[in-house]
Amino acid sequence: MAVKLEINNICLTFGKQHTLRNVTTVLESGKIYGLIGRNGAGKTSLLSLIASYRLPTLGMITYDGENLFEHPKHTKDIHFGYDRVFKDEVVEKANNYLKSVKLHRPHFDEEYADELIKKFKIDLNKPLSKYSKGMTAAFHVMLGLANRSPITIFDEVYLGLDAPTREMFYQELLEEQERNQRMFILSTHLVSEMEHLFDHVLILDQGKLIVDEDFEAFTSRGVKVIGDLNTVNEFTANKHILHEENLGGTKAATIYGEFTEEEWTLAKSKDLEVEPISLQQLFIHFTKEED
Repeated sequence: MAVKLEINNICLTFGKQHTLRNVTTVLESGKIYGLIGRNGAGKTSLLSLIASYRLPTLGMITYDGENLFEHPKHTKDIHFGYDRVFKDEVVEKANNYLKSVKLHRPHFDEEYADELIKKFKIDLNKPLSKYSKGMTAAFHVMLGLANRSPITIFDEVYLGLDAPTREMFYQELLEEQERNQRMFILSTHLVSEMEHLFDHVLILDQGKLIVDEDFEAFTSRGVKVIGDLNTVNEFTANKHILHEENLGGTKAATIYGEFTEEEWTLAKSKDLEVEPISLQQLFIHFTKEED
């Protein structure tokens, strides 16, 4: 079933601190959203509001037209996986914890969970409090995928995985999305490593949503132009320049905006090198602080 999540003018404040400022967007099933931002940008705060962990100061989040906060039915359609550790909790074997999850999650797929437990080598007979950081991360990843919730949030739970296991997770995520067309929201600092997963990009900066765009559309507008300093200056005179670097008589200018085939041809005729830039580079330039 298609799902639409509408975030309408959300504000969140703690005392005099404005954590989120008038955040508005519409998220849809069948897409993987990349939520990125610097530390303190408000990513986890926004995700906790979507998961009904807290109430916004202003604004509303609706799920298929109904207020989502503590909705008795809709909140069960959301899985919020975050970097939770079990060190200080009562010693409980992972298999007992999993039994409890099955009782409260209507979309939980036990057969799929068994596949993931084998794939990620998760020891269910071990107490959760004795799990290593990597095993805890694998357990969270397994839960998020196997719950098969229409809205599944992963708030950097994969950071504890080693590089080969993260690749396994990325591949599994893409395959699961192909099978079930869920809505995944991935919050991450591993932008360059994970950008191939994203259908849509959300960038938060100081509590404001400054980018809310299709991944391909957003990244296609960023290029780096390299060549003779004067020629580069002339070519980029009327463009939105994100960053400039000079080395002797050579200049590299990172620009953002529509870049047509005619402009590519013109740049080539002027012996300028034009390179596409990554989402990570765009993210850095869009959220850099003023000197």
